[in-house]
Formats: sequence, structure tokens, C-alpha cells
Amino acid sequence: MIVHKFKKGDIVLIAVILLFALIFMGIRRLQDTDQSYINGNYSATIKIDNEIYKTVELTTETQYVEIRNDRGYDILKIRDNGIEVVESDCPQKICFTFGLITKPRETIICIPMRMVIEINGTQVDTDNEIDVIVQ
Repeated sequence: MIVHKFKKGDIVLIAVILLFALIFMGIRRLQDTDQSYINGNYSATIKIDNEIYKTVELTTETQYVEIRNDRGYDILKIRDNGIEVVESDCPQKICFTFGLITKPRETIICIPMRMVIEINGTQVDTDNEIDVIVQ
């Protein structure tokens, strides 16, 4: 039977690492819930070989965009104010793992097609809003 004895320094190191991880996760969570976005004003820019191929409006209605070139094809689905890759002939299909993206600056990358899809939009500036009026 193997018995591991932790030294005082080992326990302190583990505690410090866990503390930093919890702080980092808390900050990320606060940033995600603190941001609100304007729905309906989004568009997605589709770039192939770093050149704009097409810009599409993101709506709640379901639409499909087919992209074909000499490297293959991708079929994109626009729904619920977002965009996702639903069909591709690339061998590893990594672009499916991004899922539906809906927020500004989120991206989908398809390396075999040399395609980048990025959400464009405006973020609500919550710093200038009135919180309370005292009379």
C-alpha cells in the first residue's frame, strides 16, 4: 500500500492554485453576466483567405448559407440570432465543435476551408445608465 504524506508546503501550494482558479472563474462569470447585448443588430462576417466573402444578418428565422470553393464546402445555418456550421466535407469537422455563436467577437474557424466567421455587433454601455434618482 502506498501512503502519500503531504508536506506543509505542498498543501499551501495546492491551496494557492485552487484560490487563483476560483478567483479567475468568478471574474469570468461576473463578466459574462454583467454584459448585455442588443439583440437583432448582429451580423456575421464570413471571410475566406482573409477576404470578406459575405456578410449576413443574424435573425431568428432559419436561413442557410452554402459556401463552396476548390477546398470543399460548408453549409452554415442562421437561427436564433446566431450562426453555426451544420455540414462540412472537411476531414476533422472541428468547426462543428464551436456550436451556435451569438455574441459579438465570437468566431468559428474552419482551417481546411481557410474560413473565419465572426459576429459583429454593439455592446450596451451600462456605465452611463441612471441607477437611482433621489429626491
